[in-house]
Amino acid sequence: MYRPESSLFSRLLLRVAIVLAVGAAILMSAAWLYVRAAADEAYDRLLQGAALQMLEGLTVEDGKLVVNLPSSAFELLGLAGRDRIFYRVIDPGGQTMTGYEDLTPDVDLSRTRPGPVLLNMRYRGEPLRVIVAGKAISDPTTSGWAHVVIAQTIQARRALASELSARALALVAAMSGLALAGTALAIRYSLRPVSALGETLVARDPQDLTPLTVDVPRELSPFVSSINHFVRRLDERVKLLQRFIADSAHQIRTPLTALSAQVSLIDESNLPESDRRHLERVRDRAGELARFTNQLLNHAMVIHRFDSAQLVPLDLTRVARKAFRAAIPITIDPDIVVSFEAPDEDVVVLGDELSLREAIVNVIDNSLRHGTVSRLEVRVVHTPDFGLVEVEDDGPGIPEADWGQVTQRFVTSKSGEGSAGLGFAISSEVAAALGGELTFRSRNEEHGFTVVLKLPLRGQGKS
Repeated sequence: MYRPESSLFSRLLLRVAIVLAVGAAILMSAAWLYVRAAADEAYDRLLQGAALQMLEGLTVEDGKLVVNLPSSAFELLGLAGRDRIFYRVIDPGGQTMTGYEDLTPDVDLSRTRPGPVLLNMRYRGEPLRVIVAGKAISDPTTSGWAHVVIAQTIQARRALASELSARALALVAAMSGLALAGTALAIRYSLRPVSALGETLVARDPQDLTPLTVDVPRELSPFVSSINHFVRRLDERVKLLQRFIADSAHQIRTPLTALSAQVSLIDESNLPESDRRHLERVRDRAGELARFTNQLLNHAMVIHRFDSAQLVPLDLTRVARKAFRAAIPITIDPDIVVSFEAPDEDVVVLGDELSLREAIVNVIDNSLRHGTVSRLEVRVVHTPDFGLVEVEDDGPGIPEADWGQVTQRFVTSKSGEGSAGLGFAISSEVAAALGGELTFRSRNEEHGFTVVLKLPLRGQGKS
C-alpha cells in the first residue's frame, strides 16, 4: 500500500540545514576563540605600554632609586574604563617602592630580563591580567633589576569579546540564512524535472500505454526506464485480457446457444408429464445459465473498456433507443404496454457507447423480468446539468431498505427467480465511471417504480 512520506525537497533541505548549522557552530567556536585572543592582545598592548612608561619613570637621584609615575601610563590604562588597575614597583632589593605590597604574581622575576611576562592570576577575589616587566639599573650606588607589576581586571576585554562575538554571530546567522534560502531555491529548481515527470504521468490518457518519451536528468533515467518497462508489461497483459474476453465470449456463448437450440427442438408431445417438467427445468436452467454467462462477460467487457476505451460525446437519446430495441424481445407478452419517450433537444454526454448501451439494456431487462406487470416506460429526460434515462414499470418495485445493496455484484432482491445480481451492478459501475449514478424512485399514485440512470451532460464535469 502506498504511503506518502516527507517530500524529497524537505529531506534535502533538512540535511543542508543540519550541515549549515554544524558549520555555523564550528565557525562561531573559531570566531569566539579568535575574538578572545584579539581582545587579549589589544588590552595586553595597553598593559605593555603602561609598564614601559612606568619603567622609564625609574631614575637614580642622589644615589637613590626614585619612582616618578607618569600620568600618561594611567591615561593609557584608563582606556579600559570598566576595569580596575593595581600596580607595584619593586626595587633591586625586592622591596616595594610604591603600590600594592601584596600584589605578588607567581612568577620568577628573572624571567622578565628578556622581555615582559604576561600571566593570569586572582587578586582579592577577582580574575586579573598581569604584566611583569623589569629594567636594569646601572649606577655606582645602586645596581640591579627593578620591576614593575601592573594588574588589570578583565571586564573590558570580556565586553569587547562579547561584542565582537555578537557581531560575528549575526553575520554568520545572516550568511547561513541566505545560504539556506539559496539552497532551497536551488533544490526546488533541481527537482523541477521530478514534478514535470509526475505532471506528464498525470496528464497521460488512461488508455495510453505507450512508453514515456520525456527529457529527464541522468539520475531519473532508471526511474523512467522502470516505468516504461512496467507500461510495456501492462500493455501485454491488457492485450492478453482482450483476447481472453473475446475467446471466452465466443467459446462459451456458442455452446450455450447450441444447447438452448437443441433443447427447443425436443418434441414434448410424446413425453410423459414428469419428463416434460424435467425438460422445462432444463430449458429454464439453460436460459438462466446463458443470461448469467452473458452478464459475466458483459461485466468483464465493461470493466475492460473503461480501462482502454476513449470517452466520446454521445447522443443519449440515440443510445437509449438502441438499448430499448435490443432489450425488448420480439416475443414479449402482447398484453404489456411498452413505450419510449425522448426530448426534442439533443442530450449529449461523454461516454463509451457499447458500455452505456449495455448499462441501459440491463436496467430495461431487469424491469421486464422482475418488475413489469402490464406497463413499461423508458424515458430520456434533459435537465440543466444532467441527462436521465428513466425506466418505469408498474411492478411492486424494490424495497427502499435494499436500494443500497442491489447495486452490488451478486446481490439481488429476487432470490429464487433466476436473478444473477449483476444487472444493476453493471449499470451502476458504468454510471459511476461516467461521473453519474444509478438511483431509484419509489412508486406513488401517479408513477410506478422507477430506476434512473443519471449522467452529467457534456461540459458539466463529473458530479
